[in-house]
Amino acid sequence: MEALLRSCRAPALGARHGGARARHGGSTAGRARRLLLSQLFQPLALPTGGQAGSEGRPGEPSCRSQRLMLQAGLIHPTSPGCYCYLPPTVRAMEKLIKLMDEEMQAVGGQKLNLPSLCSAELWRASGRWDQMGPELFRLLDRHKHGYCLGPTHEELVTALVASQSGLSYKQLPLRLYQVTRKFRDEPKPRFGLLRSREFYMKDMYTFDSSEQAARRTYEQVCAAYCSLFTRLGLPFVKVRAATGSIGGSTSHEFQLPADIGEDRLLLCPQGHFAANVETLNGEQTSCPECGEKLSETKGIEVGHTFYLGTKYSSVANAVFSSAENKPQLAEMGCYGLGVTRILAASIEVLSTEDSIRWPSLIAPYQLCFIPPKRGSREEEEGAALLERVYDELAQALPHLAGDAVLDDRSQLTIGKRLKDAQRLGYPYVVVAGKRVCEDPPVFEVWDQNAGKVLFLTKEGVIELLSKVQVP
Repeated sequence: MEALLRSCRAPALGARHGGARARHGGSTAGRARRLLLSQLFQPLALPTGGQAGSEGRPGEPSCRSQRLMLQAGLIHPTSPGCYCYLPPTVRAMEKLIKLMDEEMQAVGGQKLNLPSLCSAELWRASGRWDQMGPELFRLLDRHKHGYCLGPTHEELVTALVASQSGLSYKQLPLRLYQVTRKFRDEPKPRFGLLRSREFYMKDMYTFDSSEQAARRTYEQVCAAYCSLFTRLGLPFVKVRAATGSIGGSTSHEFQLPADIGEDRLLLCPQGHFAANVETLNGEQTSCPECGEKLSETKGIEVGHTFYLGTKYSSVANAVFSSAENKPQLAEMGCYGLGVTRILAASIEVLSTEDSIRWPSLIAPYQLCFIPPKRGSREEEEGAALLERVYDELAQALPHLAGDAVLDDRSQLTIGKRLKDAQRLGYPYVVVAGKRVCEDPPVFEVWDQNAGKVLFLTKEGVIELLSKVQVP
């Protein structure tokens, strides 16, 4: 018992070293825990001098976003088309998903979670078990029952709604969505998270009482997608698209124009017409609305919407009771957003060749603090002042408390750490440079996305950062 009591008391003995721990990231009463770069699990492989950073798996086509994400310790390849998402990437994903939740719930979306293992029986009934071909990951359980790893969930969610025998027209529209892992056996995985075999997707499935109501839902969800991409500051285009293996009669893609995009798009310069070339019969060269010559560009698909009609509800007998108390098939739509693809595509279109630029709302961390180099004239006073700014910022702007990183690699020069911070894509970098010893102390603040440098007092830094939004 005495030994047990000693072991329980042991942590208290470290209280004498609280000051040292606080300096290295520990907590003290009333002070937010500092996030130290040296303690984050983010294995960097940034280029140094003449050496190149990580480029990806040998023989696999690479692109800017893949290269930058590997170098920045955001992803780690495990096998072709499969990646570990490291902590900064998960932070960005969670922020993006929070924005998606806001947009989906604004149009009446209800979040659920469906199994990744989908019964072969459901897929055979819809005809897609054979239609999907080798892209479908298939398996048998020990009882020889067939399953697939879901690339999408139309069959399963329709069966779920069909199982609700008392569904009334008064409960419609029903708008169900999830954010889950999806699986596709890509023949040639490439470009990192842009074309992988395992990925995250937000998929919504809607059930309406009539075609008119379903098309109204379609327009509302498309508007929510436009709102999301606008909030992210991404240069998207909405284009007419083919329905492919999912089916239906109306479909649109949300594309980010990019040289490495795999879709060919034809766009009217006046914005009257936009289509994926696979939807066109023959070679269309002019806008059907205004006659202007169409321009061609490549795009990365980041979202896709489908009006399905009764394609799936008729198979599963997903019916509701109409106002006349008669069974009627639900009119459906499905709507996908590539969560991990949006992350990679954002980096692809916003970044420079050697520096990541995030949509500011979903940057893993909003700001980085860089104290003086060890042994420099400014070290003692500058480090203490910067830590004070860090702590006061956390108190004044608590929503940023977990979004600030302190680059404690003080053995490196400020210039080296600033270059790393620019490559990692922090929207803001606060540096304790030579002017930190002035009265009052002045900090160097780099606004990365605006491409400008400001020189501000502590109060100025906090005022500037008070405008930063975090989902």
